[in-house]
Amino acid sequence: MLAESLKNILVAENEANQVKLIVLNRSKETIDNASKDGEKAIEQSIVQAEKELEEQQKAADRSAMIEASELANSTANRLATMRARAERRAELVAERIFERIVNA
Repeated sequence: MLAESLKNILVAENEANQVKLIVLNRSKETIDNASKDGEKAIEQSIVQAEKELEEQQKAADRSAMIEASELANSTANRLATMRARAERRAELVAERIFERIVNA
């Protein structure tokens, strides 16, 4: 009976060790799968972030082009105004010079 009890204890320990190995292997598989899923999620996040960055850069470029165009138009308008004013002044000066010559 003692021999049989020892045999049963050894069998139970052996079964317990096998269960531990099975649980350990499944745990490792679960950890590996979770790690792979995490890496995929990170890669997807990076791809998404790169797409968003590219879209934001395009939007910023469009905005900068619009602002540059507006600034160029504004500058051209100011230049035309200044040129017209200068031409008027030049005409006034020419008239005064003419008047001085004629009246002299």
